[in-house]
Amino acid sequence: MTKANNLQKKERVIVYVDGFNLYFGLLEAGLEKLKWLNIKLLTENMLKANQKLVEIKYFTSRVSNDPDKQKRQTTYIEALESFNVKVYYGHYQRDKIECYRCGNIWAYYNEKMTDVNIATQMIIDAYHDKYDMAMLISGDSDLVPPIKAIIENFKNKRVFVAFPPKRHNNSVALVAKGSMVIGRKKLADSQFDDEVTKKDGFILKKPGNWK
Repeated sequence: MTKANNLQKKERVIVYVDGFNLYFGLLEAGLEKLKWLNIKLLTENMLKANQKLVEIKYFTSRVSNDPDKQKRQTTYIEALESFNVKVYYGHYQRDKIECYRCGNIWAYYNEKMTDVNIATQMIIDAYHDKYDMAMLISGDSDLVPPIKAIIENFKNKRVFVAFPPKRHNNSVALVAKGSMVIGRKKLADSQFDDEVTKKDGFILKKPGNWK
């Protein structure tokens, strides 16, 4: 059998990453020092020998309420893009909470559209036969309907879920065709170097408070 034929037999995988779900999972698990995460390397560390990585799609929203956070997020996104990760943006929306007893109002920020963007891309890619397996890195139960739709309408495709730390969700695991929780060792083994060189030669440095 030729090498080309052998490659054709490999299961094609596209990875869909819920950026905020992953980020807050790391925080909740006390893994703040592992936020400088090389998603491409992480994916390669999770794939099996009979699988072939086709593409990685990362879904997030631009932080807008904190200049330091904005700078760190931009640095991280540019590091991902240096490894050919495609980034899709939702909205970071300002909402408010009002206390009806005391009348005080607090502002809070909520990330919008990520689940819709992920669902749209997963279904479009299934329709265009771009993958055999969709690997979803998220524990968001809002993604149960698109997972079910893909499995029911594309019999030759499957959705595998890799849950971020502290993000395991039974409703998601039940509809997926396989799942796992991403462990600390895989995360630790999948970090960027402290410096990442962009394609234009600019050097990105790991944020100081991520060390």
